[in-house]
This record gives sequence, structure tokens and C-alpha cells, in this order.
Amino acid sequence: MKASKKIGCAAVIALMGVGTQVHSGELIYRPINPSFGGDPFVGSYLLGKAQAQDKNTDPSARRAQPTSSTDRLLQSLESRLISQLISDVSRGEVSEGSFDSNEFGVVVSDSSGQLVVRVVDKVTGDITEISVGGLFNP
Repeated sequence: MKASKKIGCAAVIALMGVGTQVHSGELIYRPINPSFGGDPFVGSYLLGKAQAQDKNTDPSARRAQPTSSTDRLLQSLESRLISQLISDVSRGEVSEGSFDSNEFGVVVSDSSGQLVVRVVDKVTGDITEISVGGLFNP
């Protein structure tokens, strides 16, 4: 019996050794439901789903107050005047100009070929200075 077991084992090993070719292909996973990810182009979809489910609000967030037509007109005029002031200084028509409002003051000057805009916040006292060079010829 021992001899027959050895012959049986030898036969199984011999059969395993007989060359059978095995072929395989590349395995590619493609999710069907975009909520499970995998595709980098579903980021906006997932963000939209998360934002739709988000019921939390930030208690420190300020509520936007609708601006009146008078406030919008004043903002537009201030923006236009500051833009004109920057344009006049950059063209060399004036070397320095200023604009004041209730909330801030703006001084625009030409400092050796650099356009310098200095903004003073009258409420907090903060000063911001912006220097831009190479935009115009002095």
C-alpha cells in the first residue's frame, strides 16, 4: 500500500507539472454609484450631496443685509473716484491725491516710479500700504 500511495502522489505531481498555460487580464474596478467614490470627477457631486444634507449654521456668521440703492450709488461713486485718482497719478497728471470717506481714507502717490496706495481704516486705525512698480512711466 505504501508503494501505491507513492505512485499516486507521483502521478498527481506529474500531472501538475504538465504545462497548462494560464492567461489573465487586467482587473479594473468601475463603481456604479458615484457616492462610493473611485472616480475623481465626482467630487462636485459628493460636495453637493454633503451640502444638501448639512443643516448646521454658523452662529457667528453675519447675516447679509440688503443694501439700499443709495448705499450702492455711494459705493459705486467711491469706487469710481478712487479709480480715477489712481489713473491720474499713474499717468503723471498729479503726483499725489487723496480721498476721504467716513470709514476710510486713501492716499495715492508716485514714489520714484512706483504707485503707492495707502489706505487708513478710520474705524480700527489699521493702515494698509500697497506699492506697485513698473505700471507707468514717471
